[in-house]
Amino acid sequence: MALNLPPRRHERAHIDTSLSIVNIVLLLLFFFMIVGQTARPEPGLELSRTEDLPLEQLPSPILIVEGDGSWLLDGEPISADLLPAAVPATGGQVLHLMIDREAPAHLLVETLNDPVLTDYDLRLVTLNDRGAP
Repeated sequence: MALNLPPRRHERAHIDTSLSIVNIVLLLLFFFMIVGQTARPEPGLELSRTEDLPLEQLPSPILIVEGDGSWLLDGEPISADLLPAAVPATGGQVLHLMIDREAPAHLLVETLNDPVLTDYDLRLVTLNDRGAP
């Protein structure tokens, strides 16, 4: 009598990839920890800045607030009580505002809270200090 047995199945060797995955994740973690650090500038490094800027290149009317709190309207000194006469606020008049970069932050807050400026649509003007290409 012949005995019919099912054919033998060849089991494949199971390769464990979990160790490889853990190694890759750790390498990526170390990589991003090293690369993600912020660059520290050299001590004593001074960034470029514009010393003289022609008023023709600035939007008009522009209210320039100096570091001591004085106001210049299009380059001319002006007091807060004379501003409505110099720039009438009709229908949300746009008034550009530029402040000295070395001025304390409270000076900007005080200027923005000045009751004379409530009728104007204020736009803060910033300077781009990128060097020439």
